[in-house]
This record gives sequence, structure tokens and C-alpha cells, in this order.
Amino acid sequence: MSCFPCFSSQEKKASKRFSSKRRESPPTSPPEREPPQRQLSQARHENARKTTIEPAHKVAVEASNNRATNKEGGDSNIAAETFTFRELASATNNFRQECLIGEGGFGRVYKGYLDKTNQTVAVKQLDRNGLQGNREFLVEVLMLSLLHHQNLVNLIGYCADGEQRLLVYEFMPLGSLEDHLFELPPDQPPLAWCKRMKIAVHSAKGLEYLHDKANPPVIFRDLKSSNILLDREFNAKLSDFGLAKLGPMGDKSHVSSRVMGTYGYCAPEYQRTGQLTVKSDVYSFGVVLLELITGKRAIDTTREHDKQNLVTWAEPIFKEPNRFHELADPLLQGDFPKKSFNQAVAVAAMCLQEEAQVRPLISDVVTALSHLWVEPDKRSASSDSALSQQLKEGAESSQNETSATERQKAVAEAIAWGSESRYDA
Repeated sequence: MSCFPCFSSQEKKASKRFSSKRRESPPTSPPEREPPQRQLSQARHENARKTTIEPAHKVAVEASNNRATNKEGGDSNIAAETFTFRELASATNNFRQECLIGEGGFGRVYKGYLDKTNQTVAVKQLDRNGLQGNREFLVEVLMLSLLHHQNLVNLIGYCADGEQRLLVYEFMPLGSLEDHLFELPPDQPPLAWCKRMKIAVHSAKGLEYLHDKANPPVIFRDLKSSNILLDREFNAKLSDFGLAKLGPMGDKSHVSSRVMGTYGYCAPEYQRTGQLTVKSDVYSFGVVLLELITGKRAIDTTREHDKQNLVTWAEPIFKEPNRFHELADPLLQGDFPKKSFNQAVAVAAMCLQEEAQVRPLISDVVTALSHLWVEPDKRSASSDSALSQQLKEGAESSQNETSATERQKAVAEAIAWGSESRYDA
């Protein structure tokens, strides 16, 4: 059976991340069997022989029984480089304050420079007393070593010297989506509508890769605006995979897990039951899309009581299309194509359905949003024809999905509206 053996569907994970509220039970960490540096070294050795990785907490104990596969690209190898603590201290000027670019419950992120590769990087130094433990450290290293996509952040390497735990990523110069949506300084212009849709499409494509191309599917479990990073062209990449988990396999409909993630982004059924599916990620994506539309945080206790929870506030508006304009970010000052805006709201509403079964597949979300944001050199009638065919094939392949007809209709509307909106813009 093909699977990612580096993660167990029964695995429990301690929470981490930026300083957002979380709903979770207290972390329980089992005794370590071997230091992570030794575990990762043995994982490298095994992977070199037969491209297999063990569950994060059993890397050094069990033999490899399964193969990690990518439905598009085949087997993947661990490519992450190992660094010494001294190398990373040198790269960040001994972790000086002026190099600090981020901080949260997991620890701190520094901007650094690797002399030997002439490369600017981001170095995440995990707080030994923080929210991310050895399991999450191993999960992130192994996950990002096996999964490669243009909309997933690139892991360059890691350090596990002694008690030090550091991760080295490609540097994303524009920071996180959160930095461009909320509490903007006076001299920072708001994100234009086309950039918001570009970020939404890229984030959805990252999830689509995890859900549809990884084998078995991977559930991100902590999608939020602070975990979407941006390069200079506002290309978006998903980051922070410490809470990622394998999705259900075979005839299983879900995997059971301790409830973790960020309050305001977690799907309601996951919060109630601990049952996790790819549709849990779709809900979280809906929250992020709603943040892009409104310019408001998922949870904000400074707002009026009935507006503190963004989804709760928006739900009555979803039912009345003539009120959709009330959701628009005031900073946009109405500078967006109305039809594109309305369809983006409709897609968000579909993703935020209370029942997981009636939410769309992320591949359908990608199809719909791709017609609301199209790169200039791809605006042609032929692209509409090709995507219409993609929609038809997608509907045929998902005929057993609940509400397939409704999803097909909604995506078809997105194609029509998106096509018209390109000329209305």
C-alpha cells in the first residue's frame, strides 16, 4: 500500500504557531527514544536505500514498510540539508534582534544569510519551552522533504544539535498574508482585489496538491492567514506543517485526532468530534477567503459582540446576495469587479457550509477561483474551453460525492461570471 510512512494517522501532535488563540487539549509528549538528529540521520540512510521514511516517533525503531509517493511526480527523497548550530548562529549574526522577523508560541524567526550558498533564508528557532515539540519538528522536516510544489514553502534544511531545534526555509520577502490584511500602517496601501484573488488561488492550489496529488492525501490542519507566505510578486506558499496529518485511506471516511489548530479557522465538525477530513481544510480555506474579502480577522474581540466571529457575522449575509456588498473590505473603496466579488463570496459560503459533505472539493474551488483571477498572458477563450472540459471530467470522477450537481453548477457559474468579469474589470 502506498502511503507517507513518516506520519501516523493515530499520531497526536502538540500545538504550535503564531500567537493566535487555539482550541486544544494539553499536549502529552511521550519519552523520546532517540535524539532527533540521530533519528533524521537514520531516516536519510533508509531513504537513500528505498525512498521510505518512518513515522515521526518511530524513525529509528521500525523498518520501512511503505513507500512515499506523489501521484504526479513519483517517489521523493529527503533533500533537506543539515546545519550546525554554529552555522545558523553565524547566518543570523548570533540571532540578533535586528534580524528578528517573526515571533509566536513556537519560537522566533530570523532573517539570515548562508555564505556557502549565497542565499538569504528564514531561520525558525523553536522555543524549547514553546508549543512545538520534537514530534512536530520531525513531522515538518519529513513532510516538507517529501512534498514539493510551487505553492508550498521550500525547506532548505534543519539543525538538531543537542537541544537546539531550528528549521531553515527559503526567505519570503513580503512576509505573511496577515501582514498585508490587518492593521496596516498609514503608508502601506491595501491589497488590490486582483492580488487577493491571486493569493486565494495559490493557497487553494497548495491545498489541492496536498489533497489530490499526495498519496495518501495530507490534511494541512492549520491553514490561516499567518501561515500563507508571499514573495515579491505576491505568489503565495503554505508554511508551517507541524500539525499536518495523513488523511483517511481505503474505505475510511475520516481520521480521528486530538482537536488542534487555530480558533476561528477549525471546521465545526472537527471541533465537535475530532474527526478530520480534507473537507476540514476546505472550511479553513473558506475562513481565509472571507478574510481576503472583508479585510477582517477570523476572530477579533475588539469588534462589536455580534461581529467578533467573522463567520458567524457573515452567515446571514451569505443568504441574501443583495447584501454581499456589506462584506467588502472598506479599504478597497469599491475598486473590484462586482461579479468577481459576488462569486468569491459565493465560493466562501460554499466552503463554510456547516456540514462537511456539502462543501466543495478543493479542486473545484481552484477551478472556480481560477476564473476570477487569470494571469494576463492566459486570458483567452481557449482557457475557458479547457477549464470547462476539466470541470466536466471532475464532475464525472466525483459522482459519488454528496452534492456533486450543486458543486458543478456553482463552478460553472464561476466560469461564466469570471469570464464576464475579466471584461468588466
